[in-house]
Amino acid sequence: MNYSKITTAALALTLTIGFATQSCAPMNNMAQEKTVMVGGAPMYPTKNIVENAVNSKDHTTLVAAVKAAGLVETLASAGPFTVFAPTNAAFDKLPAGTVGTLVKPENKAMLTNILTYHVVPGKISGMDLMNWIKKNDGKYMATTVQGEELTFWMKGQKLYVTDAKNNSAQITIADVNQLNGVIHVIDTVLMP
Repeated sequence: MNYSKITTAALALTLTIGFATQSCAPMNNMAQEKTVMVGGAPMYPTKNIVENAVNSKDHTTLVAAVKAAGLVETLASAGPFTVFAPTNAAFDKLPAGTVGTLVKPENKAMLTNILTYHVVPGKISGMDLMNWIKKNDGKYMATTVQGEELTFWMKGQKLYVTDAKNNSAQITIADVNQLNGVIHVIDTVLMP
């Protein structure tokens, strides 16, 4: 009996089974991840903000705007970022023609200014916001990546954010965790 052939065959079988098990592990982990449904798609905490956002049917305008502003690479980076993501319906509230005008190449700086106003550095949960609002007499202010502040407040148990122009948006879906931060879905576009 040739033990070296048997040992080699057993080793090959063990390696094959080991690799097969490892290659199945990420799929099993992804299936077990705690996801939040946004725009009809699961948002996976092991994917970055861009990888998740492109799958949401409610955020096609936001994704197009992020691409037009050249911010895809930034929002796919390590972060962490807290993004207040307006829905398509939120963009539809803007005056007719606004989005079409903003995504034109000559308006890239203005679009970037608006989009980065929706991003706060760090990973801030809905619970963090609630606690900070309660500790600060009913409102909390955070500086955005754009440089200006957003004001957060509550009405009952609902979270709201108010922009520099005094427009308010409700956070309709909080704590959509991402690999590089968190998304909070909002119902109004914020303006610096």
